[in-house]
Amino acid sequence: MPMNIAVLDDYLGVSQRLADWSRIHARADVTVFDRPLRVPDEAADALAEFDILCTLRERMPIPRALIECLPRLKYIVVTGKRYDTIDVAAAAERGILVSNTPVTGSGSGAVVELTWGLILALARHIASEDRLMRSGGWQHQAGMTLKGKRLGVVGLGGLGQGVARIGAAFGMEVVAWSPNMTAERAAAAGARHVTKEELFATSDVITLHLALAESTVGIVSGPELAWMKPTAYLVNTARGALVDEVALIETLRAGRIAGAGLDVYAAEPLPQDHPFRRLANVVLTPHLGYFTQEMLATYYSDAVATIEAYLDGTPIRVVNLPQDA
Repeated sequence: MPMNIAVLDDYLGVSQRLADWSRIHARADVTVFDRPLRVPDEAADALAEFDILCTLRERMPIPRALIECLPRLKYIVVTGKRYDTIDVAAAAERGILVSNTPVTGSGSGAVVELTWGLILALARHIASEDRLMRSGGWQHQAGMTLKGKRLGVVGLGGLGQGVARIGAAFGMEVVAWSPNMTAERAAAAGARHVTKEELFATSDVITLHLALAESTVGIVSGPELAWMKPTAYLVNTARGALVDEVALIETLRAGRIAGAGLDVYAAEPLPQDHPFRRLANVVLTPHLGYFTQEMLATYYSDAVATIEAYLDGTPIRVVNLPQDA
């Protein structure tokens, strides 16, 4: 009996076009799911007959409750480096291997570019003016020139550094903070290290680029939002849980900051009735940060190579080991 492989959350059906799956199709049956599956019940029913799951980043979590409902599951491939949403310990207990894929390829600048797309959309009211023009309007809001303004970068890893460099090219003053940042690290990225309060209180644009961990959940909440200037913008292309959504919604509704640009959310896909969808001072994108043809081609090509190695009996990039190994 051939193995059954599920490619999860391929909403646009691009996985089979952007990578060469022909060698996999010759050895296994591949099913593409183009919609989200509710976890655990719907996913348990839909995936019960599959041996291998291929995720797209962290779109669908695979917790213990789901793993224990999948009797045939032997292998999970996570596209991308992070695998926080997979219960790797529960998988190991069942003898299920989990592999990730490297973060290389031609699409590696995608998140930085989208971050600046959101910043420009906010500063120049691009999205709202586009909507108004389509209904017959003309010039409703004066924008903000970025040159000479202060850009606050929260987190100076690879993405934060890329955003900081472009901020400097726009002629902005770049300041930075993170829980473990030093003045030397900030200076090496072309930024000036400041305290968290100073960054939030004095920046005209604040952009988040922290990894999600227990220590960073809700790192932007009521106090940080209260520090912000009423003319300032918040941009989040990192992880939705970094921001207390309830506090942000209250702040935006009250007009205590100028607006927000959001690509990530606590619940994804964003529920139809979510308040963000009704706020005029928010620019929303549906988690497009990494979502380019170049980046997806890299993810799926790496997934094909990883699955093929497993089928050959030589799994690569395994991030857990079964307890009986």
